[in-house]
Amino acid sequence: MTPEKRLKALGITLPSPALAIANYVPFVRTGDLLVISGQLALGPDGKISDGHKGKLGVDVFNEAGQEAARICAINVLAQARFALGSLDRVKRCVRLGGFIASAPDFVALAAIMNGASDLVVAVFGEQGRHARTTVGVSSLPLDSAVEVEAMFEVD
Repeated sequence: MTPEKRLKALGITLPSPALAIANYVPFVRTGDLLVISGQLALGPDGKISDGHKGKLGVDVFNEAGQEAARICAINVLAQARFALGSLDRVKRCVRLGGFIASAPDFVALAAIMNGASDLVVAVFGEQGRHARTTVGVSSLPLDSAVEVEAMFEVD
C-alpha cells in the first residue's frame, strides 16, 4: 500500500501547510533530501488547542502530549506533500527531531515523541522507521507543548 493510501486508510486528512512565523522557510529540498522545519501542534483551524499548550508534567500530561506530537507529525506530512505533490515520492523517513516543552523533572520525553514516530511508521511502513532525537526544552513557539522536525529521502 502506498503512503497516500495508508493515510486515507488511517482516516487522516492533511491540513493546509502552515506558513513560517519568522525568518525561515517551511522546508528545504537539497538533492534527494527534504528537510521539514519544526511543526507545532496546530489544529486544522491554525491554532493550538488548550490541551496541547504548556509544559508536559505541569499543564499537559502524557496522552495529550502524545496527541500533540501526532498533530505535529500530521503537519510535517502536510509540508512534505506540499513540497513534493505526493507522499508517494518519499523513499524513507531518515530522521525525526522532537522538542518537548516540559517541567525539569519530566523524563517521559521518548513516550511523548512516540506519538509522532508511530504515525510516521503507520504511513510509510518500514520506510518510516527513522533515527530520532528527543529533547526537553523550557518553552516552544506559541506555547506549543511539542514541536517536530523531519528529514526525508525523496525521489
